[in-house]
Amino acid sequence: MVIASRESRLAMWQAEHVRERLALLYPQCDVKIVGMTTRGDQILDRTLSKVGGKGLFVKELEVAMAEGRADLAVHCLKDMPMELPEGFVMGAVLEREDARDAFVSNDYATLADLPDGAIVGTSSLRRQSLIAASFPHLVVKPLRGNLDTRLGKLDRGEYAAIILAAAGLKRLGLAARIRSVLDPETSLPAPGQGTLAIEIPERSDGVDLVALLAPLHHEDSALVSIAERTVSRVFGGSCQVPLASYATIDGDQMHLRAMVATPDGARMISAEARGPAVDAAVLGAQVAQMLGEQGAVEILAACLSEAAQADDAARSAELKADAQADVEAGVAQNQPEVQPAEQHQPPSLPGVQSGTGT
Repeated sequence: MVIASRESRLAMWQAEHVRERLALLYPQCDVKIVGMTTRGDQILDRTLSKVGGKGLFVKELEVAMAEGRADLAVHCLKDMPMELPEGFVMGAVLEREDARDAFVSNDYATLADLPDGAIVGTSSLRRQSLIAASFPHLVVKPLRGNLDTRLGKLDRGEYAAIILAAAGLKRLGLAARIRSVLDPETSLPAPGQGTLAIEIPERSDGVDLVALLAPLHHEDSALVSIAERTVSRVFGGSCQVPLASYATIDGDQMHLRAMVATPDGARMISAEARGPAVDAAVLGAQVAQMLGEQGAVEILAACLSEAAQADDAARSAELKADAQADVEAGVAQNQPEVQPAEQHQPPSLPGVQSGTGT
């Protein structure tokens, strides 16, 4: 059995975690990991909302599965598109880790401790809008790269603090870097945050991967993810949308909270509901409807329009830069080549050899 994984340290930890569990379940099976770089790993100078969104992290892994080079892929559920491509299904949802956001800083203990103008790094429009709403005196700037890259940027002083998923830090043994966790009342988590999911291709060779993965599946984590992702799916499930949804289960009851905001935090609406956990999708649709009645569609339409304008401006700037580079290259090519001055030897006199005295 072959697991496809991104090559970042966190992604490889996730794949190794699944490999170890499968090896214990099926000791007769040789489980291997194939690492690969995705488009999302390669683009580090722009936010996800401007370069194609969550699918950038899974496409190459899906290609490997479609071509038979891998049997399954392990993802952070929050990085997975709301709709899987035809021919792929969710094979299992693992038990959720800490779903909260983590405040990481070398000099400050909480967001409230940061001085005016302090720079906070985040890769998420959701976090950006929540910080802007509660701490308007702070400056929020994009933060891309894998976990180690982001921590390195903090340690070099590029940011006063950064906001990361607590789950990733804990999985890599970096819980000590967390100065404080942000409770859901302050920073409502993203759909699926802290949860690992296994994606598999539909197969016609008789191998029932869903049955093989069943011992890894955690039903409560799957149910809350259904509710959370239903809300996101209703509103497009895009990285260009500042949206949060977070569900918890107590007994047989589920509590779902959700939020939609503008990136600057100037407008924010929220909704919540309770109901039977087994009706997770129904509860998600109910909360999405409550958000829609408060104007979520208009907020999200404005966000998408703003994002499209930013994309157009970025593409225009790239085209202009390319055109300028072509012009400069053409000018350089058409410049007449300067020949070195020809060295003339003085004429020889009869009976006198050049370079000798008389």
